[in-house]
Amino acid sequence: MKIDPSATAWLLAATALVLLMTPGLAFFYGGMVRTKSVLNMIMMSFVAIPLVTIAWLVAGYEFAFGDDAAGGVLGTVAHLGLRGIGPDSVSGSVPTLLFVTFQLTFAIITAALVSGAIADRAKFSAWMVFVPVWALLVYAPVAHWVWGPGGWIKELGTLDYAGGLVVEIVSGASGLALALVLGRRLGFKTEAMRPHNLPLVLLGVGLLWFGWFGFNAGSALSADGTAAAVFLNTLCAGCTGMLGWMAVEQRRDGRPTTFGAASGIVAGLVAITPSCGYVDVLGALVVGLAAGMVCSVAVGWKFRLGYDDSLDVVGVHLVGGIVGTVLIGLLASETMAKGAKGLCYGGGFAQLGKQAAAVPAVGLYAFAVTYVIGTVIAKTLGFRVAPEHERNGVDLELHAETAYEHGVLGTGAATGLTHTHH
Repeated sequence: MKIDPSATAWLLAATALVLLMTPGLAFFYGGMVRTKSVLNMIMMSFVAIPLVTIAWLVAGYEFAFGDDAAGGVLGTVAHLGLRGIGPDSVSGSVPTLLFVTFQLTFAIITAALVSGAIADRAKFSAWMVFVPVWALLVYAPVAHWVWGPGGWIKELGTLDYAGGLVVEIVSGASGLALALVLGRRLGFKTEAMRPHNLPLVLLGVGLLWFGWFGFNAGSALSADGTAAAVFLNTLCAGCTGMLGWMAVEQRRDGRPTTFGAASGIVAGLVAITPSCGYVDVLGALVVGLAAGMVCSVAVGWKFRLGYDDSLDVVGVHLVGGIVGTVLIGLLASETMAKGAKGLCYGGGFAQLGKQAAAVPAVGLYAFAVTYVIGTVIAKTLGFRVAPEHERNGVDLELHAETAYEHGVLGTGAATGLTHTHH
């Protein structure tokens, strides 16, 4: 194959868009925590960029996208450190080095997403050890299963366009595992832990939504009609996700909130990630709406079940990822998913079965391996900060900085309930 300049130009832009999602996530998460851990939260996202990049270039890319070496489970190690891949190497119709970089940006944001589950209480040094190990042992193998040459989930016929399984379910299940390893925050359920800066949350969501067009439409790997359809689907689902979440809030609490609006946009975008290349516009509107409504209920589970997932990685990413992945089995339309038809389009239960089978396989693998990695780090280096450090705030204790001059600006400023208290 020779390099297609238009596809390459679009993928270069899409790769930059996806990289921007990680700083966007940093602001989103940073606004959601209390003033005493803003910088730490932002740093956990930012530091994922260099840590995952190094792990990916050394071995992660080969584990994920190398030729199958182990029955659909892992790629070969023929090109460790990208040995033998140069400017003239081609993947499809784009330079291989560009494909490597595009896929790297997915791995980065997935690792950064996990940090939301353990906000306010994790040692930064332990996080820095966790991220590259996790990228190699959890993210890369699942990416191979779903997208890699000969990956077993891909061979099964399960569809995941841009990462419902690989990004959303993996980050959600991993976040839950780490939240259980670290235990609950001091004051969980008794102190109000409201977002300290909602404008920052909405700025973060704006950047995420912007970047998500690269995430989903970039996955077409060319500048064509499919990319355009995926782009529109991504917009639609973000819109209906927002409306769905606000509708649930209105009914439950009597008023919609900015925090709910922001969370709904993310829920809709999460759910359209796996399905954007397989559903039509009507399907995309339904996917977003379903995710906005279901996730707005799911974020309350942590209070009933007692796990402390600080920033609702489970309620939004795991649950939204499941919604979007499973709905492909109902809503895949033949015009988009060449050859695959969902139940609602006369395709029977076959595709639904394939979608449903992959969810627990990926979720349980990510949960189990993350739990082991987290436990080993907790037992050796210690993963959780000392109680007095947690009380004083991880920004001051771990980074010797505060986000605001007075240290506690805005702690009492947020009024009204957040959506998580129901």
